[in-house]
Amino acid sequence: MNDLEYDELTDQMLLAVEDGIEQQELDLDYESNGGLLAITFPDRSKIIINKQPPLQQLWVATKFNGHHFEWRDGQWIDNRTGTEFWQLLNDAASKQAGVSVVLGPQ
Repeated sequence: MNDLEYDELTDQMLLAVEDGIEQQELDLDYESNGGLLAITFPDRSKIIINKQPPLQQLWVATKFNGHHFEWRDGQWIDNRTGTEFWQLLNDAASKQAGVSVVLGPQ
């Protein structure tokens, strides 16, 4: 993957997460700035998603752990656990919100 493809894929992913947040009926706030997306939950905990262009990765920091995702076979996959991005994000957001949260495809 070249740098342009990486930027397009990660920008699409960040926009999809923003769209997912806006679809929720929960009190989730978010702030997006230069390849970083911060989601704030009612208890003030956060999930931070940010682009890592030199590594062509997408990093996610939750209240519980940090994850580094790489593009493999058409999906963002955690390079440590093998978990797909949306699965991890939905699970982490649900844990932090204390209720079921679906920000993207399951």
